[in-house]
Amino acid sequence: MTGTTAPLSAPGAGVGRSGRVALWLRSVRTGFLPILTVIAGLILIWYFACIPMNAQQSVLLAERAGQTVTPETAADRRGMSGAAIALRNPAAAMASAFVQDRPRLPAPHQVAAELWGSTVGLAVTSKRSLVYHAWVTLSATLLGFAFGTALGILLAIGIVHSRVMDMSVMPWAIVSQTVPIIAIAPMIIVVLYSIGLQGIVPKAIISTYLSFFPVVVGMVKGLRSPDAMQLDLLRTYGSNQNQTFWKLRLPASLPYLFASLKIGICASLIGAIVGELPTGAVAGLGARLLAGSYYGQTVQIWSALFAAAILAAVLVGLIGAIEKVLLRRMGLNA
Repeated sequence: MTGTTAPLSAPGAGVGRSGRVALWLRSVRTGFLPILTVIAGLILIWYFACIPMNAQQSVLLAERAGQTVTPETAADRRGMSGAAIALRNPAAAMASAFVQDRPRLPAPHQVAAELWGSTVGLAVTSKRSLVYHAWVTLSATLLGFAFGTALGILLAIGIVHSRVMDMSVMPWAIVSQTVPIIAIAPMIIVVLYSIGLQGIVPKAIISTYLSFFPVVVGMVKGLRSPDAMQLDLLRTYGSNQNQTFWKLRLPASLPYLFASLKIGICASLIGAIVGELPTGAVAGLGARLLAGSYYGQTVQIWSALFAAAILAAVLVGLIGAIEKVLLRRMGLNA
């Protein structure tokens, strides 16, 4: 007796249009509802934190407006925490906690308004536009990331194929990451300025310093991921070291490499921002943060921080998209 095997059907096959729509809506709910819930919770906590953080200024404004507050003088309130002041003056603390011009902690809607006004509300070429500042930082980020990726891959190949480099270079690469970047960045900039290298290059080198290490670690792990059986099989086929690298080690290392690149691009962005701080730069997200700290513009600082976070998310997303396309073309699961 012969039997027939029914072909496997794809998920959703045989379901009508309304059924597919229902499945799509269900996937959207299960995928986005937890994320939206977490975001809503964080925003609620953020609003709640604004009350004690801004309580000192809120009560001071209420006192100037003629309202009765406790303690009555600013000298008596100076040693109190924001939470204690807010508990003793709840109405005054709530009145202006979310609308101050220079709050200690800006409210989410203030940061959103500043982000909108400094991006959509301004021309891209304007020196006050966050898009302009983000582009200045992005150019140094990408240049440093390219240098760091190339350096990391070359060092990883040398470490895997040379025991001398494995015993000498790898420990130094690890030690290099123990030096705080905020301490070494001014030294790098001073040295490069003394030999005439200015502008984007010093920031790119600082980005390279931060981004090469995760690439080295991930690439070494990936190049060493093939097991002994796979290596013995290629030796049986008569493959030399170069053929083993191109046909086995390199393809096996790509998932590890892309995971490292996602970390490296974020580290490169941090390096570019840090590189703008000691130079007194007038453009870039780091310069935007520095100007906001000089003039007490906390809303400007937070908007620049969110712009940096959004830029990092976009860069990681682009690397993830490239990873999916490349690994799919190679027949690997992304």
